[in-house]
Amino acid sequence: MPEGKKVRIRVKTVNCTYVGDFLIPPMRNRVSDAINEEQRLFISLTDVLINDKDKADFVAINKNLIESIAQL
Repeated sequence: MPEGKKVRIRVKTVNCTYVGDFLIPPMRNRVSDAINEEQRLFISLTDVLINDKDKADFVAINKNLIESIAQL
């Protein structure tokens, strides 16, 4: 299992809402710290619920499509 802290977040994009687990790397403390890394182009979520109905084991979301993120 990867090191770090797993948190549940809601990501809203132009077309979808995703709720899934996001792994914060050990050298970061907050979701925003990990997401704002310049080299990170995608947000990876696991155990994902898409639009409150479809399920997926893994989703990678392009950061340019994100409208908002909330930690649950």
